[in-house]
Amino acid sequence: MDNAAFLNDPAMRGSEAAFPREEYSDRQARAQAALRASGQAALVVTGPETIYWLTGRQTAGYFAFQALLLPASGPLTLLVRQLEFFGAVANTWLSDIVTYQDGDDPAGALVSLLRERGMGVPAIELSGWFLPPRLVSEIARRLGVADLPDGSDILPPLRMIKSQAERDAIRAAARYADAGMVAAIEACTLGADENAVAAAMLGAATRAGSEAMAMEPLVSSGQRSGLPHMTWRRRPLSDGDPVFLELAGSHARYHAALMRTVWLGKPPAEAQRMMDCALFALDAAITQIRPGNPCAAPHDTAQRIIDAAGFTAAFRKRIGYSMGIAFAPDWGEGGILSLFSGVSRVIEPGMVFHIPATLRSFGHWTVGASETVIVTDTGAEPLSTLPRTLTCR
Repeated sequence: MDNAAFLNDPAMRGSEAAFPREEYSDRQARAQAALRASGQAALVVTGPETIYWLTGRQTAGYFAFQALLLPASGPLTLLVRQLEFFGAVANTWLSDIVTYQDGDDPAGALVSLLRERGMGVPAIELSGWFLPPRLVSEIARRLGVADLPDGSDILPPLRMIKSQAERDAIRAAARYADAGMVAAIEACTLGADENAVAAAMLGAATRAGSEAMAMEPLVSSGQRSGLPHMTWRRRPLSDGDPVFLELAGSHARYHAALMRTVWLGKPPAEAQRMMDCALFALDAAITQIRPGNPCAAPHDTAQRIIDAAGFTAAFRKRIGYSMGIAFAPDWGEGGILSLFSGVSRVIEPGMVFHIPATLRSFGHWTVGASETVIVTDTGAEPLSTLPRTLTCR
């Protein structure tokens, strides 16, 4: 079947979409309103998360150049590699999908399409993972301009507040994360190794319903657990080992993250004191996640507790970040919104945050717990059903 026939097959268009057509129509209308308010006539969207948010377009092949042409009014146009055309039709209800062939110059394909659609020199999302500076320079050269207008900040604010459908997806992802965490904790036994724990975590989360995760789970033990963002490397678990566990379940590309700590045997008094402090800070931060508070409030509250306990050097990070759509390499939306000092953005109902309260003795252990929470009209709703306390086995 050729491209045109496949595109016009009513059994295929939107058959793999994660949400109803109306959900995307509403998002597109709001995006075009934001674009008009910015003063730009058109925007080239390049981030896979925002392309997905607007259209439902998803694939494991987003490493190949793709671009969504968003005009201030009228239909959207998607440019993808030829191989990706058929999946793009199934994932979306777009009627204008254009392809380029392997061996073609993506910059040339984009510039030709912009001219065909009469878009001149549009704004473009320049801050994404998958738009190399060399490609940006080539697009600008072909358009005959020194610099391209940066439209990176136009659409992300629209993704901060989740619709009911998005919140439902995140709740499902949280259930998958719970299942994975329960299995991981149970797998932390003497004689097992980090790979066995990771396999149990991934297997249980997947069986519970999780789709591909935007970042691999974090499983580290012993002194390795005191190094940030380490993950499994076949290390056997021994008596006295700390084990750091973190994952994010995924439903329709929406993620919910969860972190817990295990100790094989009795933890040192200092580790237990740090754990108690982390849980106190986590509880306090969650109480500050409520409509009307600035995003700095949860972090500043947690930081004061950590400082007062003498663990300032064990923290040195933000207390939380936005969650929602994620493609590798990151499971969070921390580039959109952070809970950190100086962030004045007001918290609103429908926002979703991951709150990892972790304290580290670097090179020795990490302790703490986390919650993914949905902001309600009155506060924050934690999504995990699991105890937060240190699990001793």
